[in-house]
Amino acid sequence: MTETFQAKLETVLRRRIPGCQGLLSAERLSGGASQETYRLTIAVKNGGERLLALRRAPGGGAGGGDGGHGGGRVSYYPGLAAEALLMQSAQAAGVPEPDVHYVLTEDDGLGEGFIMAWLDGECLGARIVRAPELADIRPKLAYECGQILARIHAIDLAATGLDKRLRSLTPEQYVHDTWDRYKGFNTAQPMIDYTARWLLDHLPGGVEMALVHNDFRNGNLMISPQGVVAVLDWEVAHIGDPMRDLGWICTNSWRFGRSDLPVGGFGAYDDLFAGYQSISGGAVDLERVKFWEVFGSFWWAIGCLGMAEHYRTGPDNTVERPAIGRRSSECQVDCVNHLLPGPVMLVQGLDPSLDDEMPRIDELLTSVRDFLHGEVMAETVGRTNFMARVAGNSLDIVLRDQALGPAHRRLEQARLAALFQVEDSLENLRWRLVNKLRAGEMSLDYPGLGEHLRHTVVNQIAIDQPRYSGFKTASSLLSEQM
Repeated sequence: MTETFQAKLETVLRRRIPGCQGLLSAERLSGGASQETYRLTIAVKNGGERLLALRRAPGGGAGGGDGGHGGGRVSYYPGLAAEALLMQSAQAAGVPEPDVHYVLTEDDGLGEGFIMAWLDGECLGARIVRAPELADIRPKLAYECGQILARIHAIDLAATGLDKRLRSLTPEQYVHDTWDRYKGFNTAQPMIDYTARWLLDHLPGGVEMALVHNDFRNGNLMISPQGVVAVLDWEVAHIGDPMRDLGWICTNSWRFGRSDLPVGGFGAYDDLFAGYQSISGGAVDLERVKFWEVFGSFWWAIGCLGMAEHYRTGPDNTVERPAIGRRSSECQVDCVNHLLPGPVMLVQGLDPSLDDEMPRIDELLTSVRDFLHGEVMAETVGRTNFMARVAGNSLDIVLRDQALGPAHRRLEQARLAALFQVEDSLENLRWRLVNKLRAGEMSLDYPGLGEHLRHTVVNQIAIDQPRYSGFKTASSLLSEQM
């Protein structure tokens, strides 16, 4: 935190927060890959202290456009001022939200953002699905989430003024907008194009448009032993198909390893739907939920690539961005499990000890990883500690790619050459497949296509994150190891 930032923030707090005597600290929290979140400690009268939260656009920017959320947020991002209005409107509808105290203006010199009450609760998805202190409430969360979503979807858009602040998106528009964003990255990821084609072939009909939170998931919910304390991160809200929210909270990326509990890793479909219907009075469309669950993996696969793109363009080019970029293969393997389940072949890794170089490349990488995971993490806290873990995990990806990558890419190239009956570079063959899928020149049931995509994606996730639950599901049907 720079002195200029601290001085400007303190000026705002003194002017806009009743009783504020000064800013004692502003700690940027870990996570929050698309927006910055700070815990503020302010001095109040009689020597007391009070906690607040600041949510701000990355780097103190205007917060418009992409903002780093990748495939989820494109040109229709409404901005943090609209996000504050969404939270206020939801709170009035009975949705648990923190009080919004002040929305930043251009004159404040801090970029786009807002100051809100600090609430206590657990936000980390991995802890929500495992923390012993939440054991009693976990079985009730899916039902409560269903109730909350029904209240969100019933918010009167005209009365709140949100109809003038948010874009309307039909399912077809949303698929095309997301697919187009991926195309702008200039990377050939055939499973993404295959999934886009499948989604366009299975578009839901008869949609009654409503307010959609669009990022309602485990990780954007604050949980206490009493239940949901707050619904957070409204930055990608729009007017669209409300079943999008029900599909998104069930997307495997947000189950945090608990694939047996599809609702956020803590509950069952039936409980989510029962909670929703208890407030809405209408039945849940199961086919639409399934469509949006597949779309969720497609959306976040592109969102992850957007993080890698954001690393290249800034302003927040931290070590976290490219690491999240590699998570695209997690989402792609979930698409495989939904659309192309079947046996796979896993490549055998190279044995680095056969290299007589001293020290070997793997030894250099391992020494740095162990330093980050050991000494650095032991001596740091907060965001620095989190980033050290991320950096060490990125080196693990490099180590696995060094062992598995050459054979994986050689077999991928051989399958593509056989598919097209032509010899060419791997890059050119990938683009040939992608272009044929985009042009509709190759049917989704083209002989050999599904098998190629399944083997390619599953072996890529073996490099990027072999502990991901989707990899375990995909590799449960092994043919032979190569």
